[in-house]
Amino acid sequence: MQITLNIPDQLIQGHPPNSADWMREIAVALFQQELITLGTASQIAGMHQIEFQALLSDREICVHYDLADYQADIESLQANNWR
Repeated sequence: MQITLNIPDQLIQGHPPNSADWMREIAVALFQQELITLGTASQIAGMHQIEFQALLSDREICVHYDLADYQADIESLQANNWR
């Protein structure tokens, strides 16, 4: 398996990346290459899913969400009596 990392310039400039920075970049790369889910990526990054989605948005990376995901969400909500 090959994973490509696109490291933002501002991450390298200013301070050397720490382990949290690297984990975030790995999570972004794996998610962008559709190798892991949003939930898994946010866990790897050590971020709340909303924060991770904001990070993706800042980098103009689309969240992968298709009809099957939508239907699964609806079924989960219904099963948990959410309206």
